[in-house]
Amino acid sequence: MSNKKHIVVLTGAGISAESGLKTFRDSDGLWNGHDVYEVASPRGWAKNPELVLNFYNARRRDVAAATPNIAHYGLAELEKDYDVTIITQNIDDLHERAGSTKIIHLHGEIFKMRSVYDTNTIYDIRGDIQLGDLAEDGAQLRPHIVWFEEEVPVMEQAVKVMYDCDIFVVVGTSLQVYPAASLLHYAPRHLPTFIIDRKIPAVHHHPNLTLIEKPATEGVKELQKILSS
Repeated sequence: MSNKKHIVVLTGAGISAESGLKTFRDSDGLWNGHDVYEVASPRGWAKNPELVLNFYNARRRDVAAATPNIAHYGLAELEKDYDVTIITQNIDDLHERAGSTKIIHLHGEIFKMRSVYDTNTIYDIRGDIQLGDLAEDGAQLRPHIVWFEEEVPVMEQAVKVMYDCDIFVVVGTSLQVYPAASLLHYAPRHLPTFIIDRKIPAVHHHPNLTLIEKPATEGVKELQKILSS
């Protein structure tokens, strides 16, 4: 058993935006030109699966071309002194590439695909998925992404991690997407909690809340200084 304190970090699109990955909440974001439900919902998939596949094929290329930034590396460096679990809303692999070793992807992973029939039939994918690409069970392959109106399969795992948390950190998320945003409510009031964002979202105050209103790259640096002092 480790004697290190356990830091749980919830990350959102803001941390990856500084690596050049746009978000659908940006005015020029990657959902621009598409109704979100056209490309990220079961309804959109049923209506036009080729559009959805092309959309995520482009996202996969974007992620492959991106690199981790100093916020990703800073969170990975915390593992020197802490037991760190990253719970991320992001579908990219930038935390992995930065060196973090314990990561829960709430909304799936862009470099994985699965059968439309069996959520457990999952494969790695680096290139494109095309119509007619089939899983072993004969079903069409789709991105291993949690779309709007779908359940978050690993949410229960994420909640369990919160019960074993000594320090909670939120980085680069608007706290508007549920159920991910509800993780903040599982942090006990006595728990030291840090929220890092260029625009701090509306949160209920509690005695151990520290707000760092900075971009992720600057905010994680400040977090490291605070934790080392």
